[in-house]
Amino acid sequence: MLQDSWFTVQPIGDSTFAISEYGHWEKVHSFLLLGGQKAILIDTGLGIDNIKRVTDRLTALPIDVVTTHVHTDHIGGHGRFERIYVHELDRDWLENGITGLSIEQIRRDIGRDITRPIPPGFNPHAYTPFRGKPAGVLADGDALDLGGRTLSVYHTPGHSPGHLSFFDEREGFLFTGDLLYGETPIYAFYPSTSPQDLIASWEKIADIPNVSRVYGSHNTLGLDAAILERAREAAGTLRDRGLAKFGTGIHRFEGFSVQF
Repeated sequence: MLQDSWFTVQPIGDSTFAISEYGHWEKVHSFLLLGGQKAILIDTGLGIDNIKRVTDRLTALPIDVVTTHVHTDHIGGHGRFERIYVHELDRDWLENGITGLSIEQIRRDIGRDITRPIPPGFNPHAYTPFRGKPAGVLADGDALDLGGRTLSVYHTPGHSPGHLSFFDEREGFLFTGDLLYGETPIYAFYPSTSPQDLIASWEKIADIPNVSRVYGSHNTLGLDAAILERAREAAGTLRDRGLAKFGTGIHRFEGFSVQF
């Protein structure tokens, strides 16, 4: 395991690494996948420390950054990379800033409940989320060729309009961003979220064949693929009971929960 003062780096498969920020209350994971010709970094974390310091130690391959969605805790290190990709429906927030959340609230959230020494130079009171133009946009059905390794793109809205999930066909790993993870509730109660879209996205990813492991972007690192069928069943339950709408609160299922 690579030793680092802020990031916890763990190999999770052949040429695949989780880069985790366990010293922050959000316990964010980013993922680096190495191919024969290039690497892909799924999200860049909080931006509290320099994630490129870690990726530079893990590979000399050129790195493309793909974005599950444009929320502060997933784009923090985007400015350190040249080639960034995002879904069209989240592009405006990447270029012009996240709306509906004040900079004061963002700074409070980024600086609270930190359990590791704050990296030199980090000042939560001066924290500013990344803004910039992407190198391109990703769409449902795209296939990203790393050289002997392909990453399939799935548009999975709900947590954000342009939320994406990625399936590594070689390893069977499904990276679900903030669509599906364990421990704390999945959030779909903001104005920019959609409970109906989110449960439809659960059903969509449950149809992906040959998934060996599910990797959400928070908390537990790696979930059994059986969670996909449970998410499908949960979607049906929520829809049938008329609960997939704002204001119905937290709904708990085996291994995960959601807040509408």
